[in-house]
Amino acid sequence: MKPWKRRLFFSVAAIVCLCIVSILLCMISADLVVDLFWFDSLNYESYFWMRLLYRYAIFAAATLLFFSIFFFNFRIASRFSKTVLPSVSKTDSKVKKAYRALIDKFQAGSIKLYMLFSLVIALFAAYPLFRRWEDALFYIFGSNTGMRDAVFNKDIGYYLFSFPIYNVIQRRSLIAFLILLLLLAIIYWLQSRLLPKEKRRIPTEGKIHLAALIIIVSLIQSWGYILQRYSLLYTNNHQPYFSGPGFVEIEVALPLIWLELILFLIFAFSFIFFINKRKGIKILLVSAACFIIIAGIRYYSFLPNMVEKYIVKPGKTAKERPFIKNSIKSTLAAYGLDNVETRIFSTDLFPQSAKGFAAGPILDNIPVWDKDLLGGVYKQLQGIRPYYAFTEVSVDRYTVEQFHHQAYQQVNLSLRELNPVDLPSSALTWENLHLRYTHGKGAVITPAAQSKDESMIWFLYDMPPKSDYGFNIEQPDIYYGLVHSSYVLSPNDTGEVDYPKLEADVFSDYEGRGGVPCASLFKKFLFSVYFKDKRIFFTTKTNDKSRILFRRNIKNRIKYITPYFLMDKEPYPAVTSKGLFWIQDACTISSMYPCAELYNDQFNYIRNSVKIVVDAYNGSVTYYIAYPDDPIIQAYQRMYPGLLKSLDMMPSELKEHIRYPVDFFETQMSIYAKYHQADPELFFRQENIWDFAKTIKGQKDVRMKPYYLTLNLINPDKFDFLLFLPMSSRGRDNLRSMVIAGCDGNNYGKIINYSFSKKDGVPGPARVNALINQNAAISSRLALYSRISSKMIRGRMIILPIGNTIFYIQPVYLQDIDRFKILHLKQIIMSQGEVVVMESSLEKAFQELEKISASSISRESG
Repeated sequence: MKPWKRRLFFSVAAIVCLCIVSILLCMISADLVVDLFWFDSLNYESYFWMRLLYRYAIFAAATLLFFSIFFFNFRIASRFSKTVLPSVSKTDSKVKKAYRALIDKFQAGSIKLYMLFSLVIALFAAYPLFRRWEDALFYIFGSNTGMRDAVFNKDIGYYLFSFPIYNVIQRRSLIAFLILLLLLAIIYWLQSRLLPKEKRRIPTEGKIHLAALIIIVSLIQSWGYILQRYSLLYTNNHQPYFSGPGFVEIEVALPLIWLELILFLIFAFSFIFFINKRKGIKILLVSAACFIIIAGIRYYSFLPNMVEKYIVKPGKTAKERPFIKNSIKSTLAAYGLDNVETRIFSTDLFPQSAKGFAAGPILDNIPVWDKDLLGGVYKQLQGIRPYYAFTEVSVDRYTVEQFHHQAYQQVNLSLRELNPVDLPSSALTWENLHLRYTHGKGAVITPAAQSKDESMIWFLYDMPPKSDYGFNIEQPDIYYGLVHSSYVLSPNDTGEVDYPKLEADVFSDYEGRGGVPCASLFKKFLFSVYFKDKRIFFTTKTNDKSRILFRRNIKNRIKYITPYFLMDKEPYPAVTSKGLFWIQDACTISSMYPCAELYNDQFNYIRNSVKIVVDAYNGSVTYYIAYPDDPIIQAYQRMYPGLLKSLDMMPSELKEHIRYPVDFFETQMSIYAKYHQADPELFFRQENIWDFAKTIKGQKDVRMKPYYLTLNLINPDKFDFLLFLPMSSRGRDNLRSMVIAGCDGNNYGKIINYSFSKKDGVPGPARVNALINQNAAISSRLALYSRISSKMIRGRMIILPIGNTIFYIQPVYLQDIDRFKILHLKQIIMSQGEVVVMESSLEKAFQELEKISASSISRESG
């Protein structure tokens, strides 16, 4: 073969090999590269690298540290074992020759042998830090909180950030140094076995070395005993009464730990003295025996059980009082309930001023439309096409322009998202799913209060969005939402359906910043590999501006960026003049708050520290710190600089719509139902535990969920958007409390407990349901509705405090039984005290109650 042909052949072969290797590498690393491009498109490239490198940097640093310690010990041991060994004879056994070869290598300073042993043990010791790398980061970036536990007087930050990783390091270090000690002891012993009988002994330097390792192991174990003291703060032996240590743990278990530690140290040092001097056998045996006895008493719970039975139980309340008090204080602080304000709600027997309430802002904000039922109404009346969906209906408040003035009004709203799976089966083509049907558009907003006597009022409706109430949206397109949509390529040469019209669809091109540019062949190939879809690579419909938009479900999107936040189940939309946004509440949690009760065995510390905003058009994800005093969010802020912004930087139009999250409040109230009892004796007797008020849904008793109301409850001169939860005494039906959380301005996060006295006897929701069913006139009308060609549905019961009066309001709907199943508001049931009425509107219901109460008052006075 001629030289030029040979060169050409090898050049072509090299190029082909390079292409094959590139393709293989691309296939192997596609996930990593796609993630890099995706994070870069969100301006989180540095965050991506930090998060990726932290884990391996911590693992590498821990491995290097342990490796250095172990390698140093092996090198020292090789220097201490330079004893001249007898030469190998032909009569020696194979085993003895193998021993000799190993010892020769060790004495000769075999770097490979030292590195092998050191690396294996180091990887074993460091691996837990690879798995618990975030705990290690908390140790590095965590700080003091300024709060201290009542038992050991240590800063709470120690338990949140240091204690978890200390436990991991102590356990693995103990095992690793025990392995090292055992290996070196075997090597020293093997060396001595190769010597003549009269010289068989470990060299003095070797004994010193082993003694030093025994001391290190003893200190690590002693550290473990110190850590066990703090573990007492997480005991659950006293559930269901209280959390944390009690009399037995502090007065018995804690002294036993100290005694066990002291005896262990005596045993360890007497053992070192004995193996070096062959003296002190009595101290060694006595300390060993005492250590075993104390350990047995502690671990088999004999003494603690005796103390519990004969000392604590006869006067349990008195003995446990300080520990119950500590548990109450710690739990309230851990769940952010230590500043709950309590107000006494004095109820009036009759709604004497109901007439004054039957108009104005209160009436305009009573949510008679159940948001859980509105999705179907929106779908039927505003879906426009079958492939548009209203996934979730949210509750919010907006300033609405009506009758030439602006009104602060509670509303229901939902975004019109694209749900391509609802396309006809013949239309479910690759081109339709990924090129043509790419986005939803607009939103619908309706007032929370509507009347049977009027048609549905729409504050915002239609495509493109229309409004007679001051809602104008510059960019109403929705590419990111709650629907689990697949990837789309936008813009493209096929054209994207913007919205349908009677005569033809209107098309548009995506002009946003979302997604990853994918015009190049390399990126098209990369995403083809990532999505396992060759049509991405071979399609001819993309252009120079095309971008691939994926991970479009906002909850999954946020979870992919910050998996360590606990997210509220319901993100909600915010309609602004610029466009449509999603707001997601997120919490920081920990299970390491001392003496605090665990919630569902998952965590015992929680803060709603983050508000996350997702742009429905561009897909940008922005994190705002809502609770800057949270030590965990402060650690994340130091850990990932640039990720978290101050809430002051949130645009004002969005800040107007932040609210107290339902899931977080529900968690808090699940704890507060028990821990509102501040008196330790009352708490221990568990006589005043509350529960979420119960109502009847179908034929079942169900707990009421927190819901939003717009009332002037905190300040009579100002209407606030409030999160509201009624509470009843456990096992009883009377209403015991209404707990609210403020959502607006300076009242945001303020929790107020409006408590009823037992003598007030305010009926609970289940009792009101019974009154409705016992009312012959109402029951007969409801039965009639059930027999006509509609399905009767009783909506969510609302407890409404107005002035000093408690009203119960329940809407009644009729649903058409034809294929459209449209829901209509038919009647309003209203109750106060033992009086129940049903009318066609809120105004009429209030007026009817006023008549009944007026006649009752006249009878009372007469």
